[in-house]
Amino acid sequence: MTKENFLKGAAILGIAGVLVKIIGSVYRITLLYILTDIGMGYYQTVYPLYNLLLAISTAGFPVAVAKLVAEKRALGDYKGAHRLFKITFFGFLFAGITTSLFVLLRANYLSHLFKNKDAYYSFIAISPALMFVPIMSAFRGYFQGRQTMVPTAVSQLTEQLFRVVIGLVLAYQFLERGLPLAAGGATFGASAGALAGTIVIMIIYLSQRRYIKQEIKNSADYPLESLNSVIKKVLLIAIPITIGAAIVPIMNSIDVAIVMRRLQMIGFTETEANGLYGRLAGMAQTLINLPQVLSTALAMSLVPAVSAAFARKNYTRITRITRSGIRIMLLIGLPAALGLYILSTPIIELVYFASKPEVQQSAGSILAILSFSLIFLTLVQSLTAIMQGLGKPMIPVKNLAIGAVVKVILTYILTGIPEIGVKGAALSTVVAYLVAAVLNFMAVMKYTKTSLNFVNIFLKPIISVILMVVFVKFSYVFLSSIINSKIATIISIVIGALVYGSALLATGAITSRDFELLPGGKKISKVLGAIGILRE
Repeated sequence: MTKENFLKGAAILGIAGVLVKIIGSVYRITLLYILTDIGMGYYQTVYPLYNLLLAISTAGFPVAVAKLVAEKRALGDYKGAHRLFKITFFGFLFAGITTSLFVLLRANYLSHLFKNKDAYYSFIAISPALMFVPIMSAFRGYFQGRQTMVPTAVSQLTEQLFRVVIGLVLAYQFLERGLPLAAGGATFGASAGALAGTIVIMIIYLSQRRYIKQEIKNSADYPLESLNSVIKKVLLIAIPITIGAAIVPIMNSIDVAIVMRRLQMIGFTETEANGLYGRLAGMAQTLINLPQVLSTALAMSLVPAVSAAFARKNYTRITRITRSGIRIMLLIGLPAALGLYILSTPIIELVYFASKPEVQQSAGSILAILSFSLIFLTLVQSLTAIMQGLGKPMIPVKNLAIGAVVKVILTYILTGIPEIGVKGAALSTVVAYLVAAVLNFMAVMKYTKTSLNFVNIFLKPIISVILMVVFVKFSYVFLSSIINSKIATIISIVIGALVYGSALLATGAITSRDFELLPGGKKISKVLGAIGILRE
């Protein structure tokens, strides 16, 4: 595969991933208008378990399939590559049916386990998705192994679009029959999306069946690999990735059970506790997810950049990439965190304008705490990407697991304090990512032997952010006294972005080399350099 085709494939998946993320965030914001915070509590209750079961059944396996299929095809063993796909397909099918039936048959038990019995319909509605997503993942892994990224991108977008449309329509249609059923309708959107995505990628597979058969016919003559050998190879690749992918869903599954229980223990009714959880996971967390579109894209570009430098034993470049990666993540995380903090309630009022004032105030106070997690979460993403590029993926997995344990303990303690309540879950999330970020940072410093320039990496971004915060705060206070607060919020955000961008260029916090890590970054840096506002 040529470098151009590789970059094209990466760009296709990257663009699809960004679009899926944006559509998903807009969907959850829109859904809140229909379900309110209480209905979002029912809706959100099922997702930690859903994500956990998906992580166990699919997370590492598509990667393993893609890698092994690509290796066999590179050797001309097209027959072996397709046989591997068929073996893993039936494994995925078995895993999907098993997890789907488990949730379907145990929906009542699970809703009571999470102390949220009205989430019953949501558990029922999500169960078909658990069968179709693994099937879809098998095809995605096969096509990626064939170095064809379009089928995956098309299925991802199809899945998300059907999820949004069906979810919103059913939520609205069932609303008059009660919030629990409406939340179940919204949740069924995930199952409808998974079915649609599966159908689309199967159609693409069948359309290419003739070429696949021709490949198999022309395949080099290799000995038939045993079933045990195939399974062993797949598991050796998939298990470490699956463990890493399962940590956050496990943490969130435990989190929802603890939060619901502890809130009811300190005097909240089940409905009140559900509403508070809806504000945490359905309102505040949705806004936290938006800045991650940028940080995730950067993390994806860091892995191949570090891997290429490491393969060439170019330690000077590894050091430069590490410094740029950390600095750029701070340049994303710091303004996003402090911007959400300083305008927490105004942003909640702007986005969730249909919610009751008391709900907006409560969600705003949760967002003010949760916003700081962005600083450490973005750092975790970049530092994890660097360690993966160095061929040490299990180190960040262990560090995140330690952070998850800390979160569980703190959530249990803090949410049981009446004066803190659900804010304790938000605070424990911040501490969890702080712990993981510190441990990852220590590991990166150890293995890359990188020394960091305090002024360039930390002081300049901090100065830029402080200037942004001052202008945003005074702009909002002044504007909200003379115009509508929502318009004042939007203008203040624009002012903050302009001030921050100008401060970065003025202080030299971002340089032309930093743009090399971004898609199309070299062209942007040349333009900015030509007009004299970007340093080398």
